[in-house]
Amino acid sequence: MAEDKDFTSEKGNAGELHQIATGDTPAMTTNFGVPISDNENSLKAGARGPTLLEDFQLREKIFHFDHERIPERIVHARGSAAHGYLECTDPIPELSRASLFAKKCKKTPVFARFSTVAGGAGSVDTPRDVRGFAVKFYTDEGNWDLVGNNIPVFFIQDAIKFPDLIHSVKMEADRAYPQAASAHDTFWDFISLMPETFHTLMWAMSDRGIPRSLRMMEGFGVHTFKLVNDKGQETFCKFHWRPKLGTQSLIWDESAKTQGADNDFHRRDLWEAIDRGDHPEWDFAVQVFDKKLADSLPYDVLDATKIIPEEVVPLRVIGRMVLDRNPDNFFAETEQAAFLPSNVVPGIDFTDDPLLQGRLFSYLDTQKSRLGTTNFHQIPINAPKCPFANMQRDGLMQTHVPKGRANYEPNSLNEAGEDPGPRPVSTGFRTAEQPVEGEKLRIRAESFGDFYSQPRMYWNSLTENEQAHVASAIVFELSKVSLDHIRERMLSHLQVVHPDLGKRVAKGIGMDLPMPAKPFNAPVDLDPSHALSIQKNWKATLEGRQVAILFDEWSSKADIDALRKAVESAKGTVFTVAPKVGGLRLDGGTMKADGQLAGSPSVLFDAVALVLTAEAAAKLAKDSAAVAFVSDAFAHLKAIGATDGAKSLMDRAGVEPDEGVTDLAGLPEAAKLRYWDREPKVRDLA
Repeated sequence: MAEDKDFTSEKGNAGELHQIATGDTPAMTTNFGVPISDNENSLKAGARGPTLLEDFQLREKIFHFDHERIPERIVHARGSAAHGYLECTDPIPELSRASLFAKKCKKTPVFARFSTVAGGAGSVDTPRDVRGFAVKFYTDEGNWDLVGNNIPVFFIQDAIKFPDLIHSVKMEADRAYPQAASAHDTFWDFISLMPETFHTLMWAMSDRGIPRSLRMMEGFGVHTFKLVNDKGQETFCKFHWRPKLGTQSLIWDESAKTQGADNDFHRRDLWEAIDRGDHPEWDFAVQVFDKKLADSLPYDVLDATKIIPEEVVPLRVIGRMVLDRNPDNFFAETEQAAFLPSNVVPGIDFTDDPLLQGRLFSYLDTQKSRLGTTNFHQIPINAPKCPFANMQRDGLMQTHVPKGRANYEPNSLNEAGEDPGPRPVSTGFRTAEQPVEGEKLRIRAESFGDFYSQPRMYWNSLTENEQAHVASAIVFELSKVSLDHIRERMLSHLQVVHPDLGKRVAKGIGMDLPMPAKPFNAPVDLDPSHALSIQKNWKATLEGRQVAILFDEWSSKADIDALRKAVESAKGTVFTVAPKVGGLRLDGGTMKADGQLAGSPSVLFDAVALVLTAEAAAKLAKDSAAVAFVSDAFAHLKAIGATDGAKSLMDRAGVEPDEGVTDLAGLPEAAKLRYWDREPKVRDLA
């Protein structure tokens, strides 16, 4: 039986929870026994100032966390990547001196890696999770790594809490499960005690957490950065990636079934799209704003748990990223790629965001653990494509052969006719000048203390169907939590996010609503941002999507050929499915299928067509794989096109007529959409 330990709880300067040892509770210390007074905030030069290198507590905690696992990444272990380029479409020399934004049509090579966060390298592609969206730009002034996510906010405000967040969401320490899942006690215990996490939680519990494809998700730099022009003038900036194919998601049931049908669903989709020449593309955009606007906002732009809605600061598209080449070797490139937020080029600079400040230290440190050497920058995938030179030599796995004695600076070896080595240049990177606050203290700015307004704004920005998905996702997650007090505490917070959300989740898990939590700062009602909704911005297109055609003996080859031509003319792809793959006799010829029915469930496709005779449909109506193929497509809100002969199979699968159920001629148009209005007919939502 666990010992009875005591601690008190108090709120910090911004409302963050501090748990302070009392009685027999042991004091938290560093690894060398130094008692810790504050485990919530890093040491800063002023409440909103930069984090100090002096903070041995932060450095030790992050250092230990970075080296907990080898060689797999601790987070973002399961990733997929591709080569490509960024083309500047709207130069911004007035905002930034960065060379990649200097001229229209200028192309910069890139390597982009997409990843899940919680699962290990051997987990699955489609769990509910935040996705990493990291891009390495090989500019002619050095490498710039924009290391972000498919969600524009993060769970925590200060990097000192990152080890705690990840420890809570990873497999539970005593039992090593669940893998790649947040639906368990420790994650929701942590979340329920940290209301600053709720904005990202809302995004993760929405359809954003289960993207249809890596090619169909947005990307964000998350933090506020600075752009600096050649006059030294600086402007605040947030970075955005917008997919050309539109932002698309899976249905939760579809996501879960896809894990069983194809663990590598996203990885395969990305590879095959590039391989067939359907190169994924994103618009690269910036939100640019000045200090005056930043100071006028009811939230702090240095707080990584907040966004600036597009309605407040519109996006300006300045480039496009195209991924046009798969890696030659997964290990050498995708696995050994090392992304560092500290890699910036002249014209891009950091802000005092305390989460970003901690990342600047952490990523460089963790690469030594993963790749074994300080010379990881010499691995081809990490090496800049422009010349580089410094006085740093030796070290494990040094592959260069520096010549001469000049491994220090200043030196005067040139006076003896020797190579003196490189020197700094006046055009090199310069940190933007800024005043810093005078006090040195471990504290959080009060302007970080509103934890509920933006989660409420996100909820209010969604369609009714998307709200139902969020509520249902939280119901599912909390149903996996075994501790009543954690569920009760979450309900107290969800009421503050929005009363309707709290009521729906309480009803879904069968609990009474407790008293609402008391916010540190009372939430304010911000205007909804329709740009945050996937469904409101759904792009009606077949481009990048795949239609499955189910056929059997004596199906019409002319119908199949006509449908294939129509889908491909709309820039979609076709995958044929049959009970046997070796070839079947058709009306008008013979055909081999791309996939066998039992191994090609409809969860793998965006729409389905049933090109069947009445006899074949009657036979397939007795085949559970065929019935599931059709019933899942209907339940997952996909378009279904069918011949008249397919009626018995559709009836057996429970398909009811609606706008998404059509004949073969109407399928290419119908397949451009999901039919959200169908959902209340096929499942209960919170």
